[in-house]
Amino acid sequence: MAVNLLMAGVDEAGRGCLAGPVVAGAVILPEAYDLPYLTDSKKLSAARRERLAPAIKAQAIAWAVGMAWPVEIDRINILQATFAAMSRAVRALGVRPDMLRIDGNKCIPAAHLAIIDAPPPQEAIIGGDLSVPAISAASILAKTCRDKLMTIFARQFPGYGFAAHKGYGAKAHLAALRELGPCRLHRLTFRGVLPETARQMPLPGC
Repeated sequence: MAVNLLMAGVDEAGRGCLAGPVVAGAVILPEAYDLPYLTDSKKLSAARRERLAPAIKAQAIAWAVGMAWPVEIDRINILQATFAAMSRAVRALGVRPDMLRIDGNKCIPAAHLAIIDAPPPQEAIIGGDLSVPAISAASILAKTCRDKLMTIFARQFPGYGFAAHKGYGAKAHLAALRELGPCRLHRLTFRGVLPETARQMPLPGC
């Protein structure tokens, strides 16, 4: 009798932002599911992502998100922080997957997976958010979670327009940075957040 392996798809959202956390999603889908329009979160409207997210959570065998915040991003760099967020999402699944499929061209380094008992084998898949349903689902959960956080932060840190651009380097965001300077949500090591002569200098939070 064939045994169905539990495969977790893993993807991130917010890696290229100037502010806010990088958020990773991990999802184990059942063999049969009903998730119309499931694809890369970037290919979907915000409204469709919001409709799919609760359906994914309801139908998944397990799902979780993990985060790395700006202080950690600035300390260890965005690539390592992304791996940290991914490993936290996998650990939070509550179910041990038999395999991980990661969107992109890099697997999670062993140093990050050390927090997981008996880390499963991995496969990195370029364009996996388009071709692997579990990765698509993970991308949607990561994106919707992060967007909600940035909308909340827009009220806590007014003036930056986080609700509109979600921390990406939009013209309005860059203009706000020139006028207001960075707040505690900003990644101080990212180009555009601080003037070039001051990028490595610590600033007080908002």
